[in-house]
Amino acid sequence: MPAASQVVGPGAQGGAVEPEAWPKPPIEWEADVVLRDGTVCHVRPIEPADADRLRQFHNRQSDESIYFRFFAPLRELSDRDVHRFTHVDYHDRVALVAILNGEIIGVGRFDRIDAASAEVAFNISDHMQGKGIGSVLLEHLAAIAPDVGITRFRAEVLPQNRKMLMVFKDAGYEVSSHIEDGVVGLSFDILPTEQSKAVQLSREHRAESRSMRTILFPEKVAIIGASRRAESTGALVLRNLIGAGFEGELYPIHREAAEIQGLQAYPTIADAPGPVDLAVVVVPAVDSVEVVEECGRAGVKALLVLSSGFAEADEEGARLQERLRTSARSAGMRVVGPNSFGLINNQRGVRLNATLASVIPAEGRLGLFAQSGALGIAVLASAARRGLGISIFASAGNRIDVSGNDLMQYWIDDQDTTTVGLYLESMGNPRKFSRIARHLASVKPVIVVSSGVSQYAVPPGHRTRTPNVPPQAFDALLRQAGVIRVENVHQLFDVAQLTLHQPLPTGERIAIVGNSDALGSLSASAAESWGLRVTHGPVSLLPQASAEEFAEALDAAFNNPKVDSVVVAFIPPLVTPDEQVSLAVRNVVAKYDKPCVATFLGMRGVDGGLRYTTSEGEDRSVPSYAMPEDGIRALRSVTSYAQWRARDRGLPVAPVGIDRARATELLDSWLAASPEGRPLTREEVAELLNTYGIRPWPAIEVSSVDEAVAAAEVLSYPVILKSTSPVVRHQPGLAGVRADLGDGDALRDAHASLTERLRPLGADRFVVQRMAVPGVSCVLKATEDPLFGPVISFSVAGPPTDLLGDIAHRIPPLTDVDVTDLINGVRAAPLLSGHRGAAPVHRAALADLIARLSVLKDDLAELASIELNPVNAWTGGVDVLGAEVVISPALVRKDTGRRSLT
Repeated sequence: MPAASQVVGPGAQGGAVEPEAWPKPPIEWEADVVLRDGTVCHVRPIEPADADRLRQFHNRQSDESIYFRFFAPLRELSDRDVHRFTHVDYHDRVALVAILNGEIIGVGRFDRIDAASAEVAFNISDHMQGKGIGSVLLEHLAAIAPDVGITRFRAEVLPQNRKMLMVFKDAGYEVSSHIEDGVVGLSFDILPTEQSKAVQLSREHRAESRSMRTILFPEKVAIIGASRRAESTGALVLRNLIGAGFEGELYPIHREAAEIQGLQAYPTIADAPGPVDLAVVVVPAVDSVEVVEECGRAGVKALLVLSSGFAEADEEGARLQERLRTSARSAGMRVVGPNSFGLINNQRGVRLNATLASVIPAEGRLGLFAQSGALGIAVLASAARRGLGISIFASAGNRIDVSGNDLMQYWIDDQDTTTVGLYLESMGNPRKFSRIARHLASVKPVIVVSSGVSQYAVPPGHRTRTPNVPPQAFDALLRQAGVIRVENVHQLFDVAQLTLHQPLPTGERIAIVGNSDALGSLSASAAESWGLRVTHGPVSLLPQASAEEFAEALDAAFNNPKVDSVVVAFIPPLVTPDEQVSLAVRNVVAKYDKPCVATFLGMRGVDGGLRYTTSEGEDRSVPSYAMPEDGIRALRSVTSYAQWRARDRGLPVAPVGIDRARATELLDSWLAASPEGRPLTREEVAELLNTYGIRPWPAIEVSSVDEAVAAAEVLSYPVILKSTSPVVRHQPGLAGVRADLGDGDALRDAHASLTERLRPLGADRFVVQRMAVPGVSCVLKATEDPLFGPVISFSVAGPPTDLLGDIAHRIPPLTDVDVTDLINGVRAAPLLSGHRGAAPVHRAALADLIARLSVLKDDLAELASIELNPVNAWTGGVDVLGAEVVISPALVRKDTGRRSLT
């Protein structure tokens, strides 16, 4: 886009303008973003103070880049141009800059052409081209533009500027183009499409996965804080790196020593042969910021900070932690920690043990993530006791940067990791976790231990928000994502040893074979309690049975077409040696592609003579559990996961007849008049909901019996008269309601009766509404949670909601399958299907209403809460009989639709 075609903003004529005259840049537009090569840059709105940075950026550009941008050899920017480019109003004229090491490395901007379209242009630093900066800036501008009413971008590009043409072509939009006067004109709608969202998520995945490869596969590792004192942490870490056989280069950093543990030492990171891929920082917290700044200047790519004494310690530590994060991000470095237990990569060609553990599990296919150091020790020790090998282990510590989300991005494509285990003490971005976990779980099992997301579960030092929604919302998020949630580390490994060594079940039918009636009964009871169906057995052999008899019984179980999985439960036999029984079990299991779990009393893990090789040459083992209940619980978890993986995920809900622009306009006007927020009036609620195709039934407030009769004449009989007071509104027995009033006399009698009854309570304020067809009364809610963002809830009204807490939750965006699961997720769901001869409700209409509510809430963070109550679901459709909406200034959501590390 040539400079001359840009819209000139206020003050562009060169007159002196006081800084206060310019609006402050929206802080919510700022983001740290991982680029294509794994480095991090900071994206933010341009500011008047960027004038010198912009000049320097322009002066570094080649003649070709300048010509591509301005269509002219504009070697220097005039004061007028600099002023115009750096002074924007963040509404009609928006500009973003990408910053690395304090320098501008890219500029993207749009200038409004008319009410709904804008011209967009980019300028990327020559030495940073090819890293995806243009795509990042386009993505962020496209996410910002709809908030100011712009839905279409236009651009002018020279035909020889192939890189910029590819930025637009590969963005996932439907781009139309034409050539006029030797310039390519492009035009495209920027509202998100499934293709554009898929492109964005794919780029995010590749970039974040690449950044983790830099951390997990370093060729040069520096240990800053390496010490000659054998008992020091720095000496321990270096010793563990050497002892694991790290196959790259190690650089101990020590200001005085020339050699440490037989390796040449260097006085500073700048003196080490660079560039260093990973710097392991083991220095006191007070020295950490200076060390990080030195690493940034030396071109270090990533940091592993084992040092403690940060936000987990005190307020001063919290300030140091924030300075460390800011310093690392400004230099484009990823950070694991601080207060991390370390990293392990057991894979051949790496052999990285940058942890405080001298003895680690062997190489294997289990990827593990934990947050605290103490849990890191427990997780590694448990894996070793079970004989489970690991591929990657990472401890995030205080999680100022690298989190479980980043590791999951890497594990999606990691062929050496086939099962993932996560121990989560807190969660900073649940929405991002959900979509990444869903992607990962679609290709390999993800097992999560979590202490929850309540304010009591967050460890000191973790940066997160306190949720307002109940824990059931977190459970729903995990179910939507397809992860296997367990209660503790022991259950994590119970499940992991099954997923690592056995095929996935194809159904819920099991066989039970053993040599003890007691164990057989115990196993069958456990299976029934966990929702598995025993279709073969329990078969109980005699204690003196031979190995051949064991094998014959197992063959019969595996050959039964009505069996999906086999449970083996043995006490030590009286005659046949244990080794022969183990041999018989593994030889039979090896012949079939059905999962098997075993209980050999006193044995736990995947060792003990139960290993075998399949006909395809794959090494497996029959997982053994101390008691049958442990194995059956693990089998239930894996069976549920297999069912989730095999089922249709559904399509994103996309209701028709939505006017988002009008809804945004309404909210803007109401919040302009009430900046702190407020409940909407009944008329405002109807106007807002109508923009998304949700039409509450009219209800007329009345202050006298004559007004009630007049209202009924407008609405037509039969009508309902109900109190608006919350004191009686949700009381059982319809304490504040008179229904099915067929004429004026009935209405007058009802009004007199209710007034006499409710006046002492101050609850004699009424509305008149048309009487609905009998149906099932439901409650739909949508809330904006500080941690989760939008949350949708569904329940059947009355005692199931008020007394039993029978409420289902889901986190938007929803698919049609999610909506169905939400409806079926309450225990009272049979009431919707014609319970005891009643007519079933119109489920399609109910699903459409939920879909509209979820899209409305997902689109508009300013909606603090929406409650549709009651919603009358019946055979012919759904009627929204009551609706309440509270608006408030929008919280800055996590995972806002543009790439960001936070």
